[in-house]
Amino acid sequence: MAHKSSPENEIMSVRDRVIDVTLALAAERGWTHFALSDIAHAADLGLAELRELYPSKGAVLGAFMRRTDLIVLREDASDLAGEPVRERLFDVLMRRLDALAPYKAAMRAVVDAVKRDPVLALALNGAALNSMRYMLEAAGIRTYGPLGGLRVQGAVVMFARVLEVWIHDEDTDLAKTMARLDRELDQAGRIIGRVEGLMRATSPLRALCQRVGDGARARRRAARDPDPAAVA
Repeated sequence: MAHKSSPENEIMSVRDRVIDVTLALAAERGWTHFALSDIAHAADLGLAELRELYPSKGAVLGAFMRRTDLIVLREDASDLAGEPVRERLFDVLMRRLDALAPYKAAMRAVVDAVKRDPVLALALNGAALNSMRYMLEAAGIRTYGPLGGLRVQGAVVMFARVLEVWIHDEDTDLAKTMARLDRELDQAGRIIGRVEGLMRATSPLRALCQRVGDGARARRRAARDPDPAAVA
């Protein structure tokens, strides 16, 4: 007995189709040389239907990044559970590049456009932060707390640098890409190590500043809202 597809599945299928045709157009024409109407035509949709799905070309890219996240996160990485954090992150990011491999020409067009368009770069940075937050968590790296934001933004910058090598690396073993990722991980480790050392060294001072700030806020609240018993 045939199963009917649900409306939700049909919508997801159309969303994926839009992502795929957008990437195909980017690979063929470059990111800046096609419009939303071209995407709608290639996906066999009207502009109103496309607008219901995605408000912009950048939103399509954001959806593609989320789809890539899911591909990486759904892979079984249990064999890496006992590996050092650095090796786990290396593996996660290489798996991400493997997921991007069918779209390398499109990625080349996007990277080129990002270099020329600060607005696009800023918009994609937000989506990249969300992606890298999950990539770091998949490697067992904390993304919250005092250093969480630094780690996530650093991972975005690091992966962007690796991506610039990868889009031109045509060797099957990706030796240049892996060498660049190795260097970037080493540099990131040194930077985070120095920041962690600085935070440990300044911890007493920050605690003192916190207590002083809490006391000042308490005095302001008391002055603004005096105790009724004391007034009486």
